[in-house]
Amino acid sequence: MNSPADPRAHERIAVIGAGLIGSAIAWRLTHEGHKVLLIDRAEPAHYGASFGNAGHVATEQREPLPSLGLLLTFWRQLAVCGGPVDIPLHRLLSLAPWMARFAAAALHQRRNTPALAALVRPAADALERALREIGHPELLVRHGHYKFWWGAGSAARAARAAGAAAEFEVRTEPAPAQLTQAIEARAPGRVSGLWFPDSAHVIDPQSVAAALVTAAVQAGARFEQCEVREIRGVGERLLVDSGDVQHRVRAVVVCAGVQAAPLLRPFGLRAPLTAERGYHLEFAGARALTDAPVVYAEHNLIVTPMQGRLRATSYLEFNRHGAPPDARKLQRLRSTLERLGYRSETHHAGWVGSRPTLPDYLPGIGRAPHAPLYYAIGHQHLGLTLSAPTAEVMAALIAGRDPPVATAPFDLGRFGRAAPLTGAPS
Repeated sequence: MNSPADPRAHERIAVIGAGLIGSAIAWRLTHEGHKVLLIDRAEPAHYGASFGNAGHVATEQREPLPSLGLLLTFWRQLAVCGGPVDIPLHRLLSLAPWMARFAAAALHQRRNTPALAALVRPAADALERALREIGHPELLVRHGHYKFWWGAGSAARAARAAGAAAEFEVRTEPAPAQLTQAIEARAPGRVSGLWFPDSAHVIDPQSVAAALVTAAVQAGARFEQCEVREIRGVGERLLVDSGDVQHRVRAVVVCAGVQAAPLLRPFGLRAPLTAERGYHLEFAGARALTDAPVVYAEHNLIVTPMQGRLRATSYLEFNRHGAPPDARKLQRLRSTLERLGYRSETHHAGWVGSRPTLPDYLPGIGRAPHAPLYYAIGHQHLGLTLSAPTAEVMAALIAGRDPPVATAPFDLGRFGRAAPLTGAPS
């Protein structure tokens, strides 16, 4: 039960999940004067997508992924054709409902884009604001990012990308000649590139989450390491049950990534999340070409300079959460990086983690009907990018004021109602 050292625990708001989303929400709520209890099975951003993401604050990614064009050319993106997408054969049947929703969302990309863009557009400013509030502005670097194409048609592809970006009010400029020449020197061929000046990157995603949690704790929040098994209503309060410990709180915010669905289902919320897994390799001590992320378009990877290392990230693997990593993907990623001129005497063995993804590639942000249970889930590739904007939206919802962006497009009601369950979710 609640600790005697925390006699007002029932007045706290429990935030379940200490990834980048949960950490940002915990800080924002604490900063606004709420009593917060942050719960996770591990230390902040200690595993999963928050630990291993590319570190890129992607203010340019304003369109959800599902599109008619992608449906027509999907096969070109498959790993068997050299692309980044891998759907293991044994997963096809279980993924069929999710893929059907993905295909349906492709028909509504134009409708869904303004909703996502409203969250993404201010992301770098919001994260910079949060990091300045906690005294760690050095964790964010605002040098934009670069994207390069190879081959005879590279200039045309770069021009098309610049035109598409302009449609969404994303600024681009030609990549500097000196950087383009450095890219060509390492991987010969005709190269064309763009600079996206309004994006950003962090020097270590885990450090960002840890700094936010530390600031929240110093301001009065509590962090507890345990695994939440169930959330249930008790009068006007909610009971957060980990088996050994129970916390009675006035509200709960679920930010539990790919494992959020069972916690939400008893409240009638359907969250068709899948684990869209990504891989990364890190090169310790390797020299960066520039102090900004570099995207290699044809190779479907991004290389980000971080504190003392480079991190290269790729792949969209639709395997089950917790499945062992595919060593072939790590080897292929390593070989690609070597062809691009990235070499180091030492590197980590590699990492794989699950991006929590809803089929329309919009996050789930909102409140359960008839209960003080909130959720911020399904941020797919944009967890770091959307951490601070989501925290500002959640703080507004809990305070009962108008959020900075409309939240109706992110309500899980778009997936229908789930039949409430009795007993602890599995």
